[in-house]
Amino acid sequence: MKAPVPETVRAPRDLAPFIEHAVLQPAATLDDVKRACEDAARLRLAGVCVRGEWVAEAARFLAGSGVLPVAVVDFPDGTGTTASRVVQARGAIACGAAEIDVVIAVAPLKARDYRHVLEDLAEIVGRAHVPVKVILETARLTRDEKVVACALAKAAGAAFVKTSTGFADGGATVEDVALLRSVVGPEVGVKASGGIRTAADALRMLKAGASRIGTSHSAAIVEAAGF
Repeated sequence: MKAPVPETVRAPRDLAPFIEHAVLQPAATLDDVKRACEDAARLRLAGVCVRGEWVAEAARFLAGSGVLPVAVVDFPDGTGTTASRVVQARGAIACGAAEIDVVIAVAPLKARDYRHVLEDLAEIVGRAHVPVKVILETARLTRDEKVVACALAKAAGAAFVKTSTGFADGGATVEDVALLRSVVGPEVGVKASGGIRTAADALRMLKAGASRIGTSHSAAIVEAAGF
C-alpha cells in the first residue's frame, strides 16, 4: 500500500477518504455508534473503528455505504495471550469487521523478546484473513523500539502500522509518522492516530507519510472552512 499523494488534498473535504472515525470510549452507547456510522456514510469516510462489542452493529449500520467497519483487538493494553487475541480478532471478523487494529505486545517488545512479538503478530495476521493494523503505542517506545516494532509488524504481514491507541499519554506526532513510513516503506500503510483534532493536524500527518488518519473529530476536520 503506497503512501497518498498529499497534493490531491486541496480542501478539508478531500481528507475524508483517509479518515477512520474512532468510537472507542468504554462508555460509548449504541446511539453513539449509530450516529458515528451515519456521519461516516454522509461524509464518505474510510471507516469507523469500534470496540469488539459494537462490531456487529457498526457493520449493520454501514452496510452498503462503502465505509469499512473496523474493530480493535486486545485494546488498549495489548496484554492478552496470542490465543485470546486470535479469538477476539476472528470473533470481530465473524461479526462483520473488515479490518482489525491490534495492539502490539508492548511488554515482550520492551523485553526484547522479538520472537514472541513476531510469532504473535504472524499468528493473528495469518488467522484474520482481513487487513491487520498493528498499534505500536509510540508514546511508550524509544526510537529504536519503534523501528524494531515496525520491522516486526511488516515481517508478520501487517497491512498497516498505527501510532497510538489514543489512551496513552501521547498520540501521533509528525516525527513518528515520518519514522514509521521510513521503516515500512511504501508497501505498508501508516495510520496516524491519537490527538488529531483539526484539518491542519490531519494534513500534516499525510504530508509526513500517513495513509490513514484515526480520529474522533472527523466531522470537525472534514467540514472545516480550510487548513
